[in-house]
Amino acid sequence: MTTATATPASLDAAALRELTKDGSGPRLLDVRTPGEFHTVHIPGAYNVPLDTLREHRADLLHHLDEDVVLICRSGARAAQAEQALSEAGLPNLRVLQGGMVAWEAAGGPVTRGAARWELERQVRLVAGSIVLVSGLVGLAVPGAGLVATAVGAGLTFAAVTNTCAMGMLLAKLPYNRGPRTDINSVIAALRSRP
Repeated sequence: MTTATATPASLDAAALRELTKDGSGPRLLDVRTPGEFHTVHIPGAYNVPLDTLREHRADLLHHLDEDVVLICRSGARAAQAEQALSEAGLPNLRVLQGGMVAWEAAGGPVTRGAARWELERQVRLVAGSIVLVSGLVGLAVPGAGLVATAVGAGLTFAAVTNTCAMGMLLAKLPYNRGPRTDINSVIAALRSRP
């Protein structure tokens, strides 16, 4: 079986809480956007957005020699990060099952910043608004409903491939970017951790 089709190793929120309760434990890499990370994250986690992680995985490889737990909102992006780091040769990777949703539901400690809508919620708003408007306009303008069909096709493709073009576009908006992740600062922090 290849890495691309293998199920990543994972652990649940309760197991991660146990591993981190004394302040030690695995390195926590949160692969969400900086905006999502600054809204809420697990204390001690490092923010390395998925696109930054893919681009700098070779640099990160030299500073992640112990166990690493990858975190995102629900587990999908963390699984993609696991695949990218595995392909680069990093062992000892696990994905937090259910991501931050499961962590917060289990009562895990979090650091909160300014509230923002989650990326998934933004996608639902934009997709739903496009479908609603194109449906209403379609009552007066023949063919306008095809826009809703295109959005439906895009959402179906996103579900089948476990990717989301609309989400990737929305993640690039200033609202979602938050403070930029400086990979050199992350590497320095990883290097300085005892």
